[in-house]
Amino acid sequence: MALKRRLPSSSRPPPSPANHLLAALPPDDYARLAPTLRNTPLKLKRFLHKPGEAIEQVYFPGGGFASVVTVLKDGGMVEVATIGREGMLGMSAVVNGNPSPAAAMVQAETDVCYTMSAEAFRQEMNRRGAFHELLTRYGQALVGFIMQSAACNAVHSVEQRLSRWLLLAHDRVGKDEFPLTQELAAMMLGTSRPTVSVVAGTLHKAGLINYHRGHVAIVDRENLEAASCECYRTATDLLRAVTRRRA
Repeated sequence: MALKRRLPSSSRPPPSPANHLLAALPPDDYARLAPTLRNTPLKLKRFLHKPGEAIEQVYFPGGGFASVVTVLKDGGMVEVATIGREGMLGMSAVVNGNPSPAAAMVQAETDVCYTMSAEAFRQEMNRRGAFHELLTRYGQALVGFIMQSAACNAVHSVEQRLSRWLLLAHDRVGKDEFPLTQELAAMMLGTSRPTVSVVAGTLHKAGLINYHRGHVAIVDRENLEAASCECYRTATDLLRAVTRRRA
């Protein structure tokens, strides 16, 4: 009797999705989608998408996070969105052949990330069911998130912006300590490394974080939120509303 070939455990998604969008789907919809998903661990600094290239896979992180960045002509990058288990990467794949307008780079590793081919993603969106409704709401919220980030970068201080970024990273990583180099922070905030060093030092002296040798630890979450601006709460509420259960 022929035995059915089983997929390696590393390629099969866990039965209960760790990604909030997938977890918000009705059970029947997720059961239908599950065979199209594969678990792909994400390694630090891996590029998931590059600007101008066709999107072949979309990603639903189950932990960690990736940064969506605008790439400048000189190779510099500025972050426009931080995406973890509350969202997905590759939304523009809904249009067949549409190249990625930005880059997406892993900033915190995760062993759990659900990947789906762009073709399977488009097919599911074209069903106009629960998946389409949920992802459309997410796409609208993500635009709002990006607009809020643009406003924040324009009018708020580097201290407020770094505090906001640390809070977003803390939410997505789910632990108090995670890697953060001055080079990465400067790139994400669109400022210089010396500026990041001074501002991180200020937060450290205030007892809000510990920052040493490329690692940051959140010490006083409540006062770190106070040091941030309204953009953290506004952007976070936009994304949480996507999967909030409706009465």
